[in-house]
Amino acid sequence: MTPTNDEMAEVLKPIAPPRVIEGVYTDDQYERILRMIQTKGPWPTITAHHFDTVEELVATSTGVVPEGLNLTLDDVATGHFRGYIANGSTCFQTEIEDCFYNFKFLDLVRDYWGVPYAQPTHMLFNLCGPHHSGLNSHLDAVQFRGVRMHNSPVWLQNVMGKSGLFQDHLVKMAQVITWWYLGENGTFTYWPDGPHGQPKVLDHPLWNKGVVVQNELMFHRGDPVGRPEERDIPGLKHRSMLGYDADRDDWAITTDGEVIRRYQPSEMRLLVHWSAELYADREEAEKAADHSDDLTFDMVFERLLADMRAKGVQVADPTDPLHDTDFVRALIATYTIAPTTDWLSAA
Repeated sequence: MTPTNDEMAEVLKPIAPPRVIEGVYTDDQYERILRMIQTKGPWPTITAHHFDTVEELVATSTGVVPEGLNLTLDDVATGHFRGYIANGSTCFQTEIEDCFYNFKFLDLVRDYWGVPYAQPTHMLFNLCGPHHSGLNSHLDAVQFRGVRMHNSPVWLQNVMGKSGLFQDHLVKMAQVITWWYLGENGTFTYWPDGPHGQPKVLDHPLWNKGVVVQNELMFHRGDPVGRPEERDIPGLKHRSMLGYDADRDDWAITTDGEVIRRYQPSEMRLLVHWSAELYADREEAEKAADHSDDLTFDMVFERLLADMRAKGVQVADPTDPLHDTDFVRALIATYTIAPTTDWLSAA
């Protein structure tokens, strides 16, 4: 049965409202995390990690790319940068392994879901100074048995999540997300009651303050950072990088090796995102481990195409559905859903 917009909105709610926590990391853990970021950069933009086209980027958030508007990722680049600390349940930075294999966090997410089993899956950080960030909310990569971050593009995972057609293969996930930022603006807005509900804001002070949350099925966003007059970054590109300059004790954005913007440490907003997979029982855990009930891409696209056609969408069979721009546009247009309420229209 084809889900309606209201039914899709019902799907896009976390298992429980976010739980706010204080004092998430110890001072020593924070100092080691920051030192790692300073010494192992420079770091690419968030979008450079995940997207090859504007269509793929839009598929994770809201809206539709208008016909005839030939945007590139350079046109929509923002000064927000990312690095991975761990992925595939493997920590890449041994000096902060205790932050990833974190018993405190495992207890928090098990209690959040009310289930007995959990394993950490990945950990990343986002880092920025004042910059123009869009006000569009988004979902994090929705995980399904057989369709995961390591083998699938984020845009496909999020189209699947919005469609509501794959709930039988949804993987239970939860995050501990923590901020360090004492500058202006840069708050966290989220829609815990679904995209048709009222948003809430995690407000200042945001120093070692976090949430336990299911961000894959909850629209959310990081609000614009810094004062409006501080946000311009002339020369910013999709390929720009952010690194720490130890000689100057500041942070520099570069494009093709040329410095285009510098920030003082006090201007920087750091977010650390820790994620875990959860299981209601051993059977569910073993099903995830042995891949006995995995989706395949053929199954996914067959179900999506059937649903689109049931909605009356005229769409050709794609020869390369993971890279067919027209097909991605059709998916976005069919499964577009966005929050209908907001507290911030301009910043």
